[in-house]
Amino acid sequence: MMMTTPVSGSNEFAPFLERLADASAKAIMPHFRQDFAVDNKRNEGFDPVTIADRNGETVMRELINTAYPDHGILGEEHGAVNLDAENVWVLDPIDGTRAFITGLPTWGTLIGLRTLGTPSLGMMIQPYVGERFAGDREHAWYQGPLGQKSLKTRPCNRLADATIFTTTPAIFTASERHVYDRIEASVQLARYGTDCYAYCMVAAGQGDAVIETGLQAYDIVALVPIIEGAGGVVTTWTGGSPSEGGQILATGDPRLHDILLKELAKPV
Repeated sequence: MMMTTPVSGSNEFAPFLERLADASAKAIMPHFRQDFAVDNKRNEGFDPVTIADRNGETVMRELINTAYPDHGILGEEHGAVNLDAENVWVLDPIDGTRAFITGLPTWGTLIGLRTLGTPSLGMMIQPYVGERFAGDREHAWYQGPLGQKSLKTRPCNRLADATIFTTTPAIFTASERHVYDRIEASVQLARYGTDCYAYCMVAAGQGDAVIETGLQAYDIVALVPIIEGAGGVVTTWTGGSPSEGGQILATGDPRLHDILLKELAKPV
């Protein structure tokens, strides 16, 4: 059962994250490791979606529309409304659907808030293992089997000492893959298949960087305030805003971020 202890953020909408998290978990969990249909959103390739994805987003949108009808919503499954609003909720009910449909507990529900275009509040919830990671850019916190505590990134200012994550090297284009492989060859450890959990592990000081590409806003907006609140940095590969997704670099140590930006900018 998910916890309902209030989060420890100063953002006025932080307590509402808990309501959204509880509702999404209730809608999603009855389907995990059960028999259900898996639809493919692509004509070519494979982009799975399930009833759990759709139901999880539906209940969150209903809560938002009831509590804050003037807010906007951008969701992976049910589209966008009122994107010109000051506050826009950015939702990914199951980040890591491939993990979900194969029974692996490395998926998560991403609940983000953009205020005037900037990621201002976010939570990743993993209801099967009972973990929640949240942040408001100034602070980041954890609730789960290990109790309730603040999140803090760890120092790392050398590639040779770094642990990096990416969902899979297959996400990169040929030129991006060349750049990524060069970086991976320089680090201490690389881990794959972690989806949104990678970013939370950077915020928790268990890893040092995430390098990914092809992300949508709903893949990253919720995670930015968590990493920033824990002391880390999230940008595009060129140092720009991550709020619309794309090529994303997230690091726990700003010094490592600068190093990796230079590596990502090197010619192929």
